Amino acid sequence: MNKKLIGLGVATLATVALAACGNRAAKNDSASSDASSAVKAAVVTDVGGVDDGSFNQSAWEGLQAWGEENGLKKDAGYTYFQSGSESDYVTNLDSAVSGGYNLVFGIGFALENAIAEVAPNNPDTNYVIVDSVVKDQKNVASVGFADHEASYLAGVAAAKATKTNHVGFIGGVEGVIIDRFEAGFVAGAKSVNKDIKITVDYAASFADAAKGQTLAAAQYAAGADVIFHASGGTGHGVFAAAKAENETRNEADKVWVIGVDRDQSAEGKYTSKDGKESNFVLASTLKQVGTSVKDLANKALKGEFPGGEIITFSLADKGVDLAETNLSKEASEAVAAAKKDILDKKVEVPEAPKK
Repeated sequence: MNKKLIGLGVATLATVALAACGNRAAKNDSASSDASSAVKAAVVTDVGGVDDGSFNQSAWEGLQAWGEENGLKKDAGYTYFQSGSESDYVTNLDSAVSGGYNLVFGIGFALENAIAEVAPNNPDTNYVIVDSVVKDQKNVASVGFADHEASYLAGVAAAKATKTNHVGFIGGVEGVIIDRFEAGFVAGAKSVNKDIKITVDYAASFADAAKGQTLAAAQYAAGADVIFHASGGTGHGVFAAAKAENETRNEADKVWVIGVDRDQSAEGKYTSKDGKESNFVLASTLKQVGTSVKDLANKALKGEFPGGEIITFSLADKGVDLAETNLSKEASEAVAAAKKDILDKKVEVPEAPKK
């Protein structure tokens, strides 16, 4: 376990992650040839899979919405290729091209090298790398998000909600992207209380629900009562730990989870020890991956694909935000004030944790 404890003045479902499906695209009975669209689009997931409840799922939902709005059939006009391991990335990207898909989205920074490898060999195929940058490729658009800004708001919400003055962060794999989540969360929490205790753990995976559950259970046992996860499918375990913990507590004493990338409030339903039906999702950071996928697919359909460009979505254009599921009035007001400060450039949110 790579564990950091940030103390005084310093500084996610109860099921396992979706089993890997290798290189095969999902199929259904409605598949048929659709020659009416000049664009056929596919997403290639990272190891989290399309049912990770966050990043990959948001991308797939966005592509589904685009396909349906344009009258396309799944596995003819749009589809996904699921990666079970890093060794699947190039194979899946190649399978998408050989399957006739001329717009291919690589979901997650882990696919950067794979897209950089295949793009020069397929100049008639447009690629999008999400959460990273592939430079000097005219058929690759790079999409990023100001995750640190939304995470700052999550930190403010956590600090306002905690009763123990102890909150936690669980990341998937350490690196530039998840650094933003950690740094923003820590800065936001400390903007409310500089002495708040923040435990930071990494699972070294985006698809290890068991590890996520172990880390979260340990943080709750140590006194943290709010955990923000940025861990993809590993987060299923964070939700499982919170549910198990809350079923032993009265409603008034529950612990919380802050979701990531999409509104994860549906994962927080439970019944407390005193028999009350409730929800333990405090809030969720929002990352409009699905919206960006849909937008770029529409641009490609119009012949306006932004190849070679680097596009960043931020709080200012609602590319990131916070879903305030169970915030108190005081917490909601604090989040609104923090958001205004960021937009007014009174607060510059760090993108990397203090070492």
